[in-house]
Amino acid sequence: MTRTIVASATREIVIGFDQPFCVIGERINPTGRKKLAAEMVAGNFETVKKDALEQAAAGATMLDVNAGVTAVDPNATEPGLLVQTLEIVQSLVSLPLSIDSSVSAAIEAGLKVAKGRPLVNSVTGEEEKLEAILPLVKKYDVPVVAISNDETGISMDPDVRFAVAKKIVERAMDHGIKPHDVVVDPLVMPIGALGDAGRQVFALLRRLREELKVNTTCGLSNISFGLPHRHGINAAFIPMVIGAGMTSAIMNPCRPQEMEAVRGANVLAGTDKDCMTWIKTYKDYKPGEAAAPAPVAVAAPGEAAAAGGGRRRGGRDARRAAIG
Repeated sequence: MTRTIVASATREIVIGFDQPFCVIGERINPTGRKKLAAEMVAGNFETVKKDALEQAAAGATMLDVNAGVTAVDPNATEPGLLVQTLEIVQSLVSLPLSIDSSVSAAIEAGLKVAKGRPLVNSVTGEEEKLEAILPLVKKYDVPVVAISNDETGISMDPDVRFAVAKKIVERAMDHGIKPHDVVVDPLVMPIGALGDAGRQVFALLRRLREELKVNTTCGLSNISFGLPHRHGINAAFIPMVIGAGMTSAIMNPCRPQEMEAVRGANVLAGTDKDCMTWIKTYKDYKPGEAAAPAPVAVAAPGEAAAAGGGRRRGGRDARRAAIG
């Protein structure tokens, strides 16, 4: 059984076919959020802190952390800002983290300070990216998100996207990285622009699971881009991709409708043992009211220092291009 292990200093989670769906909180990302970007550039991390705590309380399994605030010389500005952001977030919550950057130097800087076993987000099939990112993944013994595009861009042909994913998995193996440490993003297209985008991704997910035997993820809200009432589409999409084999998604856990879909799908897929998470979350639920919040995964005082900086032994750019 394919299992991808991700960990913080004190908490280990497993992404896998037999595990509850992994919700990767997307909010700590200044892309498209001018106010957050301006705050981060100015050294103000109050919104980052708020987003970290709120996503943990809403039931996120782990948090994605991105510090891409500017396209102007990101190689100079992003590494330091990403390190600062990661250190703040992991001091507040005990959830595992995803280090999200298109800048190789920023990813390596993040890996040096991240505790536990973070997820690297991401590598593509471009030769330059493969040669820059895969050695880091091997060096730090961490899993990586593989985005199914290469030098030719994002293909509208799902067979081509599968071939790119296969190439990345094979190149990772050449570097000594096991397939269970490659989490493939098959690239979800907007259904409003491409009418068979749903059927495409469902078919791709089945192939990725059955042929490559890898875990998968996506930028969940891409599916609803450009449509009204996007959360309704997202909530319908979630159980369908879980049924097709997807094991994680980068999404907003603070949307109750979408989290309800995740929890319900976990019940029906048999990954919520004895329905205990559903019962605990909704036992006092009343129509028209939000569900009781999940326990907040807050780091205990001094936890980071006590745990030390040791690692557990043992591009979002492409997604944005798809909907831009």
